[in-house]
Amino acid sequence: MSLKIVTPQDGCAWITGASSGIGAALALELASRGWQVAISARRKADLAKIAKGQDNITAFVCDVTDREAMAATATKIEKKLGPIALGIMNAGIYLPTAFPDFDAEIFDRTFEVNLTGTVNGLAALMPLMVSRGQGHISLVSSVAGYGGLPTSAAYGASKAALFNLGESMAMDLKASGVHVSMVAPGFVKTPATDVNPFPMPFIIEAEDAARRIANGLAKGKTHISFPKRFSYLLRAINLLPRGLYVKLVGSSTNK
Repeated sequence: MSLKIVTPQDGCAWITGASSGIGAALALELASRGWQVAISARRKADLAKIAKGQDNITAFVCDVTDREAMAATATKIEKKLGPIALGIMNAGIYLPTAFPDFDAEIFDRTFEVNLTGTVNGLAALMPLMVSRGQGHISLVSSVAGYGGLPTSAAYGASKAALFNLGESMAMDLKASGVHVSMVAPGFVKTPATDVNPFPMPFIIEAEDAARRIANGLAKGKTHISFPKRFSYLLRAINLLPRGLYVKLVGSSTNK
């Protein structure tokens, strides 16, 4: 089945993790392009601020770690806004690791939100889209998923898993009419990155990231990565032998 790029005429867009950062900026960007946008997150007040004054943005409070609540939210969205044509699984957290001290709870919480939270969204969305033979699901990963990085053992592992998950889904769903894409942002200025104590090369504003994502989705791209110089650099060094990669990246970030 050939790829059909979904448009606002096909239904609404649903963005998880949309109470701040990239998710909030993307909601406004898609709304400006004519989409009816459903935004969800746990923080009701923050969602309300984004939706305020926006006729085509509607807030639905939901925790991605609650599978039943995610399914119920998808039902509510479709009842109010129509079929979900574009689902953007964006919810995620960054909890740095500080080895050699080991805290298993950092991994538990990171995987629960970044990976299982995404799976819960897929469980709610995929049957709906497959039954209609149309839809676009986008998983927001990170360039940190390309290879290991210092302090990112939990975060990077969860984002690498999203790449593997998304690529496998794209293969398995090829004949279903449901398109799957992966988004790999570099450093984006958000509340999550504001606390980083280290340099963040090529950092961009959330609004810029939202435009790049929306442009990629509108073209039906399977992999949307940016900024390109940073993304290409990371992908290139990940072609190195793993021992050399670990030595190079580790020495450059521990100076």
